[in-house]
Amino acid sequence: MSVIAQLPALLPDWVRTMSTTYLVLSAVVGLPALAILLNVARQFLPQGKNAPPLVFHIIPWFGSAADYGQDPYAFLFRNRDKYGDLFEFVLLGRRVTVALGPKGNNLSLGGKISQVSAEEAYTHLTTPVFGKGVVYDCPNEMLMQQKKFIKHGLTTEALQSYAPLMSAETEHFFAHELDLSSGSSTSSKTVEVFHAMSELIILTASRSLQGKEVRNALDSKFAKLFWDLDAGFIPVNFMFTNLPLPVNVRRDKAHKQISEFYRNIIQKRRTGEKRADGQDEHDMITALTGCQYKTGVELTDSDIAHMMIAILMAGQHTSSATSSWTLLNLAHRPDVYEELYNEHVKLFRNADGSWREVTYEDTKTMPIMDACIRETLRMHAPIHSIYRKVLSAIPVPSSLSAPSETESYIIPANNFLMAAPGVSAMDPKIWDQPKNWNPHRWLDEKGVGAAALENYYGTSGEQVDYGFGQVSKGTESPYQPFGAGRHRCVGESYAYLQLSVILSYVVRNFTLKMENKEFPSPNYQTMIVIPLKGMVTFTKRQAEV
Repeated sequence: MSVIAQLPALLPDWVRTMSTTYLVLSAVVGLPALAILLNVARQFLPQGKNAPPLVFHIIPWFGSAADYGQDPYAFLFRNRDKYGDLFEFVLLGRRVTVALGPKGNNLSLGGKISQVSAEEAYTHLTTPVFGKGVVYDCPNEMLMQQKKFIKHGLTTEALQSYAPLMSAETEHFFAHELDLSSGSSTSSKTVEVFHAMSELIILTASRSLQGKEVRNALDSKFAKLFWDLDAGFIPVNFMFTNLPLPVNVRRDKAHKQISEFYRNIIQKRRTGEKRADGQDEHDMITALTGCQYKTGVELTDSDIAHMMIAILMAGQHTSSATSSWTLLNLAHRPDVYEELYNEHVKLFRNADGSWREVTYEDTKTMPIMDACIRETLRMHAPIHSIYRKVLSAIPVPSSLSAPSETESYIIPANNFLMAAPGVSAMDPKIWDQPKNWNPHRWLDEKGVGAAALENYYGTSGEQVDYGFGQVSKGTESPYQPFGAGRHRCVGESYAYLQLSVILSYVVRNFTLKMENKEFPSPNYQTMIVIPLKGMVTFTKRQAEV
């Protein structure tokens, strides 16, 4: 054996240990550095033919996750300026193709079910929360029929019956939860507005949509189960399925108990057990019981229970956010708030100074209220990004920043396709001063808002029946407050009624003051965009003191 070959054995132990440590450290530091170097170098090489431009990122797999997650809109607008309406970025190992603007929204939200799938994109997030067999845990055709069943509980007659129930719950909440009844000694109360509205929204929704049995069960125990279930809606669960996290363990336990709670109510109704007061209600459990798919298969108790969970939770998130942002903006704009109050005096004040209750029909005759809600939904879209899983390659129209007139981009299968209607709703190329909360833009019959509404609701837009009734497609409107295409929300009329009833009670009875020194920033770390610590003081109007 040569001397050189014997050297390692001749070295002291501490030298050999340091050499091994050096090699390990070199590997630990060097391999990631090499991966980063290769990742950067690869991005400077020519991309595949017809590939959309890729947002530059340094760290492989992690990609643009931090930049996108911190402020999605800043990320999207910045890259739109650089790459156009179509580009890709890497998000925790996934390739996401972003398609912006009205044409981009249509590419995703109006796409064929043979090319894009919402079910493939969302089922791992929603199924553990909502349950098996409903929403995204079933074929799209079944989901469309489920939406049609839900519409049975949202008839004009049902909505008319919901208004007084919502009014009663709102009055009870302010009187007993905030101690701001007309007879209490408390004249004002400062609250974290999203927390307060989250409580009120679930109370009004449970009482109207889900019946007295559900409302009466909303004690502290049920509330704890609900929040444990709601906690399952975290961004990490969108990217990774069923991680063994404590929050997911609590989510699964809560789902089991809440599902059993609904099934017990359904079984009592099926056996003919009457409510204690002997009255029937126009609630969603009644509407869903007995519904059958086209195949003749009837909804099971579990199906109805899971749909009830989905209805309560989906509406609770979006309406809580929208009501909170509306109140914050009204508190920030006392001039608009005064206009809204005067509208209510004109429409609802009786000769003796009392107020007439808001009815479902009234929601169509309050232009300023309508404008305030619409402007809030434009500026504060509850969901900033909408995803679809690409099932088969999609050739992109030349109108979406294609390389040339004879060449177009192609979005490959297995990519995620992302729409961001909030970008169109805040686009300075479309809207005048889009960052200003200005409800009056919706009162201009010849303005951009009117044109956007016509595209979204009116005859200028394509009418389609996806399986839950005729609706305007709306996928190319720059304003899409309740989604568009086949996944458009069927609860829009209900949401406007709920928001109008709650806001009307506030306007009549309180003045508002925003306690934040600056207008609250949006929290993008949650699945729904909510205000960060928005503090509002409700003060009883002088007539109520």
